[in-house]
Amino acid sequence: MTSNLETDVWAVVDVWSDIMCPFCYMGHELLSRAVDQFEHPVKVHYHSFQLMPHLSADEGVDLADLLERERGFPRSQAAEMNARVTERAAQLGLEYNLDRAVGINTRAAHRLIHHAAVRGLQDEMVERVFRAYFTDGLNTGDYGVLADLAAEIGLDRVAAREALDNGAYDDTVDRDIQQARELGINGVPFFVFDSKYAVSGAQPIEVFVRALHTTWEERSGSTPDR
Repeated sequence: MTSNLETDVWAVVDVWSDIMCPFCYMGHELLSRAVDQFEHPVKVHYHSFQLMPHLSADEGVDLADLLERERGFPRSQAAEMNARVTERAAQLGLEYNLDRAVGINTRAAHRLIHHAAVRGLQDEMVERVFRAYFTDGLNTGDYGVLADLAAEIGLDRVAAREALDNGAYDDTVDRDIQQARELGINGVPFFVFDSKYAVSGAQPIEVFVRALHTTWEERSGSTPDR
């Protein structure tokens, strides 16, 4: 998603999201399309956020059971909600198989994304982990599964597994979550453009493009065409 054009001026976007958030995957796709349409270079930084930090890191749970337990939704209502979300995702070309999704603590997945970011593969890792969760029904809390995903995008599997085993980037996740609190972020996806302009939720692509233009114009000192 990040442009590699040679320039000193970039539109910068900070994104807070969680792997188990269906609208975060949609937001990721919409922002990616906006960046692809944008004629100037963009840097996107993904930050960790956990919607359910209390979930077990060892034992997965069915999403319908999770919605019933955590939100009080009967299974029939949860199924209807999941169907609507699946339909909306399909409009963006995303395949959601929520009946297969494994509810699990997402901290390890966030740590892996930071591991990939240091190695220049943040966007690829974000995309692959989202797809693993929502499409493939994989357990994204399992270190072996995560290491396999890392290898799929070109990272060293052994190094990724060692980073997970050693608790690497745990402090980075904590810093992201603390920064979200300081900014008053209590829901995701949440996008901050150049530390000034916020967009909350999986908004239409035009919203992201407009925010990118505003950011670029202010950073570069250019005057927008009227």
